[in-house]
Amino acid sequence: MTYTLPANIADRPITVVGGGTLGRRIALMLSLQGAEVRVYDTSLAVARAALEYVATQRHRAVEELGGNPAVRLAARDNLADALRDSWLVVEAVPEKLGLKQAIFADLDQLAAPDAVLASSSSAFASSEFIGGVNKPERVLNMHFYMPPEVRSVELMSSGHTDPRIIELLMAELPRYALVPHRVRKQSTGFIFNRIWAAIKRESLLVVAEGVAEPRDVDALFADLFKSEITPFRFMDEVGLDVVLDLENHYCELAGVENKSAPMLQDYIAKGWLGVKSGRGFYNDYT
Repeated sequence: MTYTLPANIADRPITVVGGGTLGRRIALMLSLQGAEVRVYDTSLAVARAALEYVATQRHRAVEELGGNPAVRLAARDNLADALRDSWLVVEAVPEKLGLKQAIFADLDQLAAPDAVLASSSSAFASSEFIGGVNKPERVLNMHFYMPPEVRSVELMSSGHTDPRIIELLMAELPRYALVPHRVRKQSTGFIFNRIWAAIKRESLLVVAEGVAEPRDVDALFADLFKSEITPFRFMDEVGLDVVLDLENHYCELAGVENKSAPMLQDYIAKGWLGVKSGRGFYNDYT
C-alpha cells in the first residue's frame, strides 16, 4: 500500500516518546503553535515532570520566539493512548540500539497509519532500527540539539524515507521556531556531530591524559573561537552518560578503543552527570 502523507495536521496531536532532558525540550518547541502535545514515558512521574518543565518555560519561549499562548499538554504512560491520532511522533529515548528497535516496531503498529515516525538520535541512523517496521518510508532521523537555545534540526532519510516527508518537515518546522537542515546523504553523526565528535574526543583525551583540566580547554576554546559554547560545558549540558554512550558507539564504528571511557565512567559512577545532576566536569550548577 502506498504511503499517504498526514492530513489535517493543524488539528492533530504531536507525541514525544521520552520525557528526559531532550524530550521535554522538544515538547516545548512543538507546543508553540498550540497543538496538543503528549509526552509518553514508561515512568508517569517523568512524563509529568516534562510537562511541568514545558509549562514553566513556555511563556518565555512564546515571548522570545512567537507562538500561541494557549497550551494543551498531556502526560501518558500508555503508548497506545499517547499515539492516538498523532500526525508526528518524535522518539527521544536513551541511545541504546535495541531499545530504539523495539520502540519503532511498537510505533509502527500503534501509531496512525499516516503518522511520521522520527528519531531524535544523534548516534544511530534510522536505517539501523527499521527492521521491525512495516512502513519504513515514514521513518527518518529528526535530530534536535538543545532547544530552545539551539534550534537547528537535522533531517536525514533512512534510505527508505518518502522524500515528501522531508519536504513537509522542511516547510513545517520553521512554524515552531525551529531551523531545519537537510542531510543530503546518510552519515553517522549527520553534519555537525561529525565535526563535533572529533573536537569532543580530543578534548576528553587531553584531560584523561592529564595534559589539561576541563577549564583550561574551555578557556582556550572560548578565546580562540570567541565562542560562549565550549567543549566541557557543552558535554555537561548534554549529560555525561549520553556522552559516554555516543563515544562508545562512534569508537565501535571506527574500530578503535574509547580511551576516555574510564574517566567518563568514574564521573558517572559518582553521580556526576552534568547539569541535570548538579555536577559534571563543573561543580557550579544550582
